[in-house]
Amino acid sequence: MILSAYLFADGVELAPDSIAACADAIRAGDLIGLPTETVYGLGADADNASAVAKVFAAKGRPADHPLIVHVASFDGGMAGVAHFAERVPAFAQQLMSAFWPGPLTLILPRRDGVGAAAAGGQASIGLRCPDHPVAQAVLSALRKPAAGQDVVWGVAAPSANRFGRVSPTTAAHVQSELGDVLKGALLILDGGPCEVGIESTIIDCTRGAPVLLRPGAITGAQVEAACGRKLLSNEELLVQDPQGLEAQKASKAPKASGTLESHYAPSATVRLMDAKALQSALDMLGNALPAGESRATIAVYTRTALKTQSKQVLLRSMPGDASVTAHELFSVLREFDDAGVKLIWVETLPDDGSWDGVRDRLKRASA
Repeated sequence: MILSAYLFADGVELAPDSIAACADAIRAGDLIGLPTETVYGLGADADNASAVAKVFAAKGRPADHPLIVHVASFDGGMAGVAHFAERVPAFAQQLMSAFWPGPLTLILPRRDGVGAAAAGGQASIGLRCPDHPVAQAVLSALRKPAAGQDVVWGVAAPSANRFGRVSPTTAAHVQSELGDVLKGALLILDGGPCEVGIESTIIDCTRGAPVLLRPGAITGAQVEAACGRKLLSNEELLVQDPQGLEAQKASKAPKASGTLESHYAPSATVRLMDAKALQSALDMLGNALPAGESRATIAVYTRTALKTQSKQVLLRSMPGDASVTAHELFSVLREFDDAGVKLIWVETLPDDGSWDGVRDRLKRASA
């Protein structure tokens, strides 16, 4: 069931009854659809192993694939961090100060006895302080329970979609993905379309230096400027640490969410091509639809103006700005699936750090 998170259409004043209902659901061990600035999450009490198990089951996600835990911002996120993390390196504290609340997840050493299920059983845990008023309202309500209620220190909230599929950026996307799976039992807070549109940047802070595990809206250059440290890639660090490389080869479980080779995939097959190759491919198509087809079978998402007379093709213009493209990317992929296309051709992206988050999602979608 979708609940409006706001009392009025302008989205300014929060609806206290909706916030309270979702906070109560979390305390009861149930799941909620939670809006954040990145994507909508499927939320559960991060310290409730049974509730976290429901998240894995609903998504069809392996239980050793860690979830990101969201913490409240009213104390700078630090009480939630202190609950879940054994220690916080100085450079991680600098990143929190610079980017929290915001689309940045930090992987930190996990305290024994907390968040084990949400962490996929790993010795580390991913923490984030979301920059969305609705998410923060729920998290704050959970930190200030009425008499007789327990404090909930964090909400584990991976993207509210089936495992490996396109992430949801509206409440309606969550309903279409999981409404049937959870048989109408899911409360979904409608906080409007997600502003950022792709998942958070993930930095591993457990290995003595900041290590990029997943790019996002916060760029590598911004991370380096904020903490005064060189941002390493996971591959660079593993080359320097052969023992770590062997350990990673031996484990099939990723250290963080959304870092599998294949992820964020629509039903249609995604292929990345430069503009010249795209135009050549379009030129080869005939005007007629394939036998038995009544609508376009190929979608093209491109910044370059391309020409085609083919009825097989659905053309969609890609914005020239990376942040605008990120905002609409998952919605566009869903629109192409809804149109029934079988192939999605996407123009390769500019070689610029601001596009790294979008590039990562498209690369995994096409894997």
